[in-house]
Amino acid sequence: MTSSLRSTLPCPALYPMLYQVNTRVLLRNLSQLINRPATLDDVPDPLLDAWKSAGFDWIYCLGVWQGGTAAVQISRSNPIWLEEYHQLLSDLREDDICGSCFAITHYVVQTAMGGNAAMERLRDRLHQRGLKLMLDFVPNHTAPDHPWVQAHPDFYVQGTEVQLAQAPQNYGRVALASGNQIFAYGRDPYFPGWRDTLQLNYGNSRLQAAQINELLSIAQLCDGVRCDMAMLILPEIFQRTWGIAIEPFWVGAIDRVRSLHPYFVLMAEVYWDLEWTLQQQGFDYTYDKRLYDHLRTQHARPVREHFWAAKDYQQKSARFLENHDEPRAAATFLPGVHEAAAIVSFFCPGLRFFHQGQREGYQKRISVHLNRGPQEPIDRRLTEFYDRLFNTLKNPLFRSGSWQLLECHAAWEGNWTVDCAIAFGWINAQSRGLVVVNYAPNQSQFYISLPFSNLESSIIRFQDLMQDYQYDRLGNTLHQPGLYLDLPPWGYHVFEMSDVAEQKLLNRNC
Repeated sequence: MTSSLRSTLPCPALYPMLYQVNTRVLLRNLSQLINRPATLDDVPDPLLDAWKSAGFDWIYCLGVWQGGTAAVQISRSNPIWLEEYHQLLSDLREDDICGSCFAITHYVVQTAMGGNAAMERLRDRLHQRGLKLMLDFVPNHTAPDHPWVQAHPDFYVQGTEVQLAQAPQNYGRVALASGNQIFAYGRDPYFPGWRDTLQLNYGNSRLQAAQINELLSIAQLCDGVRCDMAMLILPEIFQRTWGIAIEPFWVGAIDRVRSLHPYFVLMAEVYWDLEWTLQQQGFDYTYDKRLYDHLRTQHARPVREHFWAAKDYQQKSARFLENHDEPRAAATFLPGVHEAAAIVSFFCPGLRFFHQGQREGYQKRISVHLNRGPQEPIDRRLTEFYDRLFNTLKNPLFRSGSWQLLECHAAWEGNWTVDCAIAFGWINAQSRGLVVVNYAPNQSQFYISLPFSNLESSIIRFQDLMQDYQYDRLGNTLHQPGLYLDLPPWGYHVFEMSDVAEQKLLNRNC
């Protein structure tokens, strides 16, 4: 099968794994190794093979689009950002600051990276390994020196002298051929504007058409996009932020892309409980920040209740413990908590979203304005954990099986620790699985009534795929009272279940 044909096929996994790569940092590191500026053609095949071997289905390359000089100058002069850079890099140099990767002037791959041609070659090398390529689409704003600013200033939200005086953090003057004009900075309504961007005006139908064309051009280069802050251009949000009524954008845009690229995948960065809204408008996946926030509170009940949502919602949720916007997981969660949170996040349905450096246990988040990160030691214990996690997630049971949230029962009357338990059941045509986590700093005891059929007349073997544990239990006890578990703080099991009698028969036949 050729690469071009492969790229038109859907992902074979119901619950795929995605790996986010900071492309600018990757190429900067490669440049040091080869003693010359590296392009996408220099990304070595063994690295692509390693991504495939780990079980990833998607490679999300962050920060490949062309930016202008205006955003770079702002990134190099903002005192708050400069303080952040210096805290990250004690030997900070000016050329480390390359401007935000979300301040875009053209959806063309940076010349220094090899341009679109090099990206196409990288995409083809990924396709040869069964990997798909995801890139960014930033719908809300552009860089201040985007060509539209001069050619189509009406594509942007304009401001007044009064607004500039009242909210200088949200408005700025831009020099046009016709004279200075006040533009709004791109922003989230709950925070000051991003001074290295200008806000697009979705009340302009011609802007909406131009953005659809941008999305179509991106779709010719990759297999999917991550849509930055996708909820900001929902009509109700845009109206609340800017006082401008707009026609819906996403449904028409997604339908247009899918008419030409039926298997093109769109993932939305979205917050404020608007995930279901964007799923209904056609997004394949939406960020599950709510689960992440619940895990950070380190209380099991809100995590468990989060999984009460409909299965359609669960299957379209992108689960993560870190990304380029969030602090590093290794700096957020203590080691035991980190492992327990990862088991919950990545053994539920949905897209499994991993970030470059997460496996290694890096603790310092790299600003999106930089192309270099600090040297950090590798956490060997965490690396071993993630390697085993990746290997276990390759199991077809967890990639494409049927999932359900399981109910736990108190081990004895008055034992409150049952509230600390989170349990999932998995089943496919070949096997059954049980994932259970004690998401608490205390030891917990409880029963799980297993929902699986044909247990009564068997001895069931529970093989822990993440740890070297194996237990045999009488099948007729697993419905009532259920499987008894006594787990240490942040303890967990990822069991694959098998019938011992059937296993013995298979062994004899072999």
